[in-house]
Amino acid sequence: MALSLPGERSLAAATPANPFAAFVRWIAKAKAARARRVALSALLELDHARLNDLGISRNDITAALAAKSHAPILNAARARNARA
Repeated sequence: MALSLPGERSLAAATPANPFAAFVRWIAKAKAARARRVALSALLELDHARLNDLGISRNDITAALAAKSHAPILNAARARNARA
């Protein structure tokens, strides 16, 4: 644990607050999340044989849609199915 002297500013106080930059970052994150949802929804429209060729299943896609993080769920599923 780091100790601060009374005259030192914390790291949060040293970073300038720029509301416009924060808003731009929020917009970029929202656009990326929407693009991810659209891509995963498009995958759900594929038939079972095509998904099998890709090495994923509908359950993998729904798990990726439900995940809050951008973890590589589909990559892990493809790797798991490639070994089987």
